[in-house]
Amino acid sequence: MNPTIKKWLGKSRAELDEIYKQTEAGNIPNGDTRGTAIVAGSIFSKFYALVARLFGWQGKVFDIFMDDAGILINKITPFSLTFIVAKVYRGPSWMDGKETIIIDYSKTSFFCKKIRDEIREVEPGVYLGKVWFGKTRILDFALSKKSG
Repeated sequence: MNPTIKKWLGKSRAELDEIYKQTEAGNIPNGDTRGTAIVAGSIFSKFYALVARLFGWQGKVFDIFMDDAGILINKITPFSLTFIVAKVYRGPSWMDGKETIIIDYSKTSFFCKKIRDEIREVEPGVYLGKVWFGKTRILDFALSKKSG
């Protein structure tokens, strides 16, 4: 696991929010990323991240094809099967109004249409994300570009 992401697993939601707010949107990822679910502020956050990776969400595969816009597919299950498509584009964050990378499921997924993710590139190839259900923030996550 990326050392920065490992540190995030020990941070509170407020600390992660400050990191997010102090970061520019950065580059939209293109290609395969590894995902880490973050249950901020929990003493079990490392355990939750491991269970989520083993049995649930593995990350996202981005296909950026025109001027900072494109689509992505989530990798789900221990076999990294690809499900749940979303549109990807830049826009204002629901957290602070500054530019962010939006992952929008509203028009691409019946089951996830109320979900919106936002990510910002904290360091090259490492992203901190926020998950919204409607207008309620429900979870944090991290993405890191897969090498090779």
